Amino acid sequence: MKRSILLTVFTSVAMALFATTVAVASGEETMSSVSVSKFGATKEGDVVTAYTLTNANGLSAKILDFGGVLYEMNVPDKNGKFDNVSCNLATVAEYQTVRPYFGSLIGRYGNRIKLGKFKLDGKEYTLPITDKPNALHGGLKGFDQKIWDASASADANGAYLTLKYAAQDGEEGYPGKLDVVVVYSLKNDNSLTIDYTATTDKATPINLTNHTFWNLGGYKSGTIRDTILTLNAPKYLPTDDTLIPTGEIASVKGTPLDFTSAKAIGKEIDDVTEPQFHGGYDHCFVLADKPAGEMGLCAIAKDPKSGRVMTIETTEPAVQFYSGNFLDGSTGVDGYKYEKHSAFCLETQHYPDSPNQPSFPTTILKPGDTYRHTTVHTFSVEK
Repeated sequence: MKRSILLTVFTSVAMALFATTVAVASGEETMSSVSVSKFGATKEGDVVTAYTLTNANGLSAKILDFGGVLYEMNVPDKNGKFDNVSCNLATVAEYQTVRPYFGSLIGRYGNRIKLGKFKLDGKEYTLPITDKPNALHGGLKGFDQKIWDASASADANGAYLTLKYAAQDGEEGYPGKLDVVVVYSLKNDNSLTIDYTATTDKATPINLTNHTFWNLGGYKSGTIRDTILTLNAPKYLPTDDTLIPTGEIASVKGTPLDFTSAKAIGKEIDDVTEPQFHGGYDHCFVLADKPAGEMGLCAIAKDPKSGRVMTIETTEPAVQFYSGNFLDGSTGVDGYKYEKHSAFCLETQHYPDSPNQPSFPTTILKPGDTYRHTTVHTFSVEK
């Protein structure tokens, strides 16, 4: 059979249709596929479904409809051994209570907004304070806490999961009904693409991202201090002691934040001594200039032991590099405890606190316009 076979599964009926998993083949040969399984349930009793996308080379991405969590990303090392490089928690209940945002989709506004307040069109809006004294990652029940409508498919090029969520006007303090679509695409070139689009019926701030914690040695392999990182970011945003940008855009040259040439994350991590960063990196890096909305290189991360390489390209103007400074032993699968510096995040996004800083690129989405954001993670190995 030459044509692709399409599987569409909505959360509300998934468990009625599939007792365990269902495979979707895209042709006669072994190619891309999607499987569907029950993952668990929320404390409110809502069923959570897992969708596993697998490409023709055996790479797989397991994604939950709860929070759009990238639960697993299984890729081979230089010897062909597969391991999950996306850190995760064991149960839905932990995602609802611990909230390290492992793998989650973040919105309506990723990162921080100063004091949880902003003005738009002459009106002041107040948001929940989730990282005192500021608003962080969308609110008390942001997009990471929602069950998204999901549909999956596979074709000759890869496997796909489409997630949809409609945030209501006033939800978590934000104006406007916001209709969001996020598409995960695991393609046969070993890339995982995340495409975000959104529309609104009122002007509203928006800054969507994914908060995966990566460890390219495998999620249980310990410290990421030896990971070799390159950031295509000659500048960064200095912050105050609550991690709100001061408005300055500064050069990384001559600072521990200079990753314009490849170096180990741990090489100068101990030189980041400002107390608000808790012994590591949690900075918004400004990517090299490019036309707004066009793809550009963001980062290259390499694990020297396994040989795994992850290259990130994005349409966004910035990336939040976080070295897991506040990880404090949260327990994952098989009882593994995530300690400080056991994972890192590269969250492609706009600048924090942009609604309060007119000099920053705007994050205001207006009716009639469409928000678009694409980030591509490509996996390879070096022997």
